[in-house]
Amino acid sequence: MNKVDVFKKELGYIKNEKYVECAKRMIDLLPDYFFVIPASSTGKYHPSFAQGDGGLVRHTKVAVRMCMELINNDSIGHCFSSDEKDLMLIALMMHDGCKSGVVKEKYTKVDHPLIVAKLIRDNKDKIGLSDGEIDFVCSVIESHMGQWNKDYNGNEVLPIPSNRYQRMVHMCDFLASKKFIDVKFVDNDIVD
Repeated sequence: MNKVDVFKKELGYIKNEKYVECAKRMIDLLPDYFFVIPASSTGKYHPSFAQGDGGLVRHTKVAVRMCMELINNDSIGHCFSSDEKDLMLIALMMHDGCKSGVVKEKYTKVDHPLIVAKLIRDNKDKIGLSDGEIDFVCSVIESHMGQWNKDYNGNEVLPIPSNRYQRMVHMCDFLASKKFIDVKFVDNDIVD
C-alpha cells in the first residue's frame, strides 16, 4: 500500500509545495495499522462512517476537510497565514497517527497525541520542517483532545488547547467525531 496515495486529495489542500513534500514524509512514518483500524476501538465515540475497516482514515479525512472548509471561509480563515493553514492541515492528517500506539495495541492509547508528536520529533531530520514548524505541528497535535485530556485515573496527561491554532485543530477533530455527522464516502474519499 502506498500510504501517501491515501491522502492524495487532502495533500492537494496544502498550498506550500515544501509542506506537501514534508507531509508526504510524515504520512510515510505512520504505522500500517492506522490505515485499517476503525476510529474508535469500541465503536462508542465516532459516527458510522468512521467505523469498520479504514474508519480512522475516514475520520482523519473528515477532520482535514472540516479544517480546509473553515480556514478558507473569510470570516474564520482571515486570522491565519497561508503557512499556518497548511501546518494545521498537516497536523490533522497526523493527529491520530499512533492512536493505538507505535506498535498496535488493542485499545486507544490515552496519550496517543504525545506518541505521534514524539514520532514526528524523533524523525524531524527526515521530514524537512524547521524546529519552529515541528513545534507548531506537534503542539496542535498534543492538545487536539481538548477537555478529554485525562487518563483513566483522572490524571491530566495532555495539554488543553490554549491558542487559536490548537483550538482550530481540536474543533475540527471534535466535529469529525460527532455521531450526528453523516459524511458519504466512495473508495475512502469524501463525496462532494
